Amino acid sequence: MFELIGESLKSAVNKLKFVDDEKALKNALDTLKKALLKADVHHKVTKELVGLVETDMKTGAIGQKQFLDSIKNNLTNILLTPNDGGKSQGFVFASNPPTVVLMAGLQGGGKTTTTVKLANYLKIRKKKVLIAACDLQRLAAVEQLRQLCSANEIDLFFIDGENDPIKVAKEALKKAKSELYDVLLVDTAGRLAIDEALMSQIKDIKSALNPDEVFYVADAMSGQDGVKTAASFNEALNITGVILSKFDADTKGGVALGIAKQVGVPLRFIGVGEKPADLESFIPDRIVGRIMGEGDLATLAEKTSTIIDEKEAKRLNKKIKKGEFNFNDFLGQLESVKKLGSMKSLIGMIPGLGNMANQIKDIDLDNSKEIKHIKAMIDSMTLKERENPDLLNNARKRRIAAGAGLGQIEVNKFLKQFSNAAKLAKKFSNKDSMKGFASMMANANRPR
Repeated sequence: MFELIGESLKSAVNKLKFVDDEKALKNALDTLKKALLKADVHHKVTKELVGLVETDMKTGAIGQKQFLDSIKNNLTNILLTPNDGGKSQGFVFASNPPTVVLMAGLQGGGKTTTTVKLANYLKIRKKKVLIAACDLQRLAAVEQLRQLCSANEIDLFFIDGENDPIKVAKEALKKAKSELYDVLLVDTAGRLAIDEALMSQIKDIKSALNPDEVFYVADAMSGQDGVKTAASFNEALNITGVILSKFDADTKGGVALGIAKQVGVPLRFIGVGEKPADLESFIPDRIVGRIMGEGDLATLAEKTSTIIDEKEAKRLNKKIKKGEFNFNDFLGQLESVKKLGSMKSLIGMIPGLGNMANQIKDIDLDNSKEIKHIKAMIDSMTLKERENPDLLNNARKRRIAAGAGLGQIEVNKFLKQFSNAAKLAKKFSNKDSMKGFASMMANANRPR
């Protein structure tokens, strides 16, 4: 997501030594300017950032650390929306539920799938969410929502045969209030281009609902055109936030840095993958940390805490310490990890591993050949074998290989990897080892 802009900023920093002169500073600033423009950052935002960094450097010492600190501080300030001082980050709940959110955007921009992702984001945080199917223009839009909501166990409100989205919206709000929902997300119709009919319809729905939030879903792949369209929607609807979809496909990442500044509303979420869990809050200081290669442990901890039950984690830790981690535990943890979203995004949050995340292709925990083979092997085991890996002698391994349609060499390889992973987990399960691990991560986070 931030590959190009992160590498570009580092190249600018590297133009300076630890202590340097005016000539080296000019070279570094020129490199910074070119790097930002290449990463699709708007020219006005680029000019402002470079100017702020230059002012900082001329009023203090010139060196790598000062240059880096100036970029981080000014980049964070630019990402904080001027009109709210950064108060509107992530999802903000209304004082009186349900919180009503109107979802707007162009056709093909990912609005409907983003609505489901947002519902899933709230659901795993123990909120009761209802989606209203008010896109009655696009063929099969309601059916698409129905399938997505069914697959992700999200409540959907629709009226068969109804052509008036305002009526659907009003009835959905009645249901949300009477059945004590925390949030109502209203999916509206998109168009291939901005037109008066689109804006008129959304304005009417907004007037009927008086929503707490109006989110505009912008396609990250549309670049600066997406910023212009968001500005047009803002003029008509006074949008309160932007959600950037398909951001995982945008290696430049520059559009995210300029959208809040140019449109004047906060960027609230970014879509970082295709799965329901691949939606993250856009919190400026954390995003800047990821751009600079420092990771984002705060977001990683938040995502993990929503999925992993504390009692279950303690139970599992006890088993790991005793060396009793088994295949059923493995499958359970695999399902939990899947709920966390994109593996590439998760790895990018760990300090010092940002470059590794850039180099790997994302791991599909549902469809990868390796995961399918592992599941086939475990499915071929008896209940006792799953609970006690030590039972697996050669005869049992041959039976498992035959049942999974694999060779015994593959089975032996997996079992060896599983055994090594269990031993490593046991090693890090005691406090001293975890302190060492924490120290290692902290060292990875320090500037070289």
